[in-house]
Amino acid sequence: MNILILGSGGREHSIAWAVMQNPKCDKLIVAPGNAGIAQIAECATLDIEDGGAVAGFCDTNAIDFVIVGPEAPLAAGVGDRLRDAGILVFGPSKAAAELEASKRFTKAICDAAGAPTAAYAHFTEADAARDHIRKHGAPIVVKADGLAAGKGVIVAETEDQALAAIDDMFAGEFGAAGAEVVIEEFMRGEEASFFVLCDGETALPIGTAQDHKRVGEGDTGPNTGGMGAYSPAPVLTDAIAEKALDRIIRPTLAEMSRRGTPYQGVLYAGLMIENGEPRLVEYNVRFGDPECQVLMMRLGAQALDLMQAAAEGRLGEARVNWADDHAMTVVMAAKGYPGAYEKGSLIKGLEDCAEDSFHMVFHAGTAQKDGQIVAAGGRVLNVTARGASLMQARDRAYAMVDRIDWPAGFCRRDIGWRAL
Repeated sequence: MNILILGSGGREHSIAWAVMQNPKCDKLIVAPGNAGIAQIAECATLDIEDGGAVAGFCDTNAIDFVIVGPEAPLAAGVGDRLRDAGILVFGPSKAAAELEASKRFTKAICDAAGAPTAAYAHFTEADAARDHIRKHGAPIVVKADGLAAGKGVIVAETEDQALAAIDDMFAGEFGAAGAEVVIEEFMRGEEASFFVLCDGETALPIGTAQDHKRVGEGDTGPNTGGMGAYSPAPVLTDAIAEKALDRIIRPTLAEMSRRGTPYQGVLYAGLMIENGEPRLVEYNVRFGDPECQVLMMRLGAQALDLMQAAAEGRLGEARVNWADDHAMTVVMAAKGYPGAYEKGSLIKGLEDCAEDSFHMVFHAGTAQKDGQIVAAGGRVLNVTARGASLMQARDRAYAMVDRIDWPAGFCRRDIGWRAL
């Protein structure tokens, strides 16, 4: 097969790495890719949110299968345009992608499906939102309704923080995503990520993970796109996963089908678990980043077979073959992230990180300049390892971190602390 992956981050590097392990892959192109992806696949310049441009590229390059990495192309309807052109694609339709593109839409689906989630209210005006916060107090959760690259969620511990979040969102801090807000009750418990492949009818669980959203050790400081992750998530036991499937995932899929917008792709359910009971925090319509990196490390070549089965409506006959192992990824970010940070700093020592099926450095925000790797984003590297235990995976990941010479970068040293 000739395969095209859309995206440029660590998630897409890890998907590309897994796809390249599979003998089905004859040719792999990633658009736009990054400096790390360019070491294993061809990279192409392409507007990945322009469905016509992507379909034309597929025609010119005889692409058989497209894997959509990030949420923005899905929300823009790229999947629909490709399907109209007869191209096999992994990722939901524009209508189904509303599960991530609109918090309000997801809440309406949960209401219709009877799926347990936080109580909420939806606002289009700041004054009404402020009144709601004053009435309900804190802690409380304020979310930009639209896509905000994983950053439009404020867990406010005080009323003042919540009111400031309302001011920021309606002032445009998250662009159009914050033109409407959803305010939710604060849910107590432990959060975990549950990943399920869907083909419109069948739901196939493919793994669990936990990530660290806050920038500082001990889960302190502002939220980020994710500073590290590990898989599996001990808190998300088989029994709790089955509850989540029965009460949340399958009722959601049934409601989507009832509305004429069946869901196909990966459904990433963020769950809050308290006393063995899962509630939905939010849905994402693509693999999490950096959770994808630990999932791909554990799935390997079969990831391509599973994604193809989802795209072709064959999940009923698919099986996931898990090794009894663990994986961890540590995000190395540019100093200053998630605030202002500088680009262009030189990264050395990557050649000292021997890469194999147990050790990988996935590039997230890198570029090549004068034959050397430089930082080109906030989250820059995902240093990822597998092991027989989570402790072994952690030790292997941090041993690689220590070999990377990048004074302008930093990482958290406590990834996995809850489980360890």
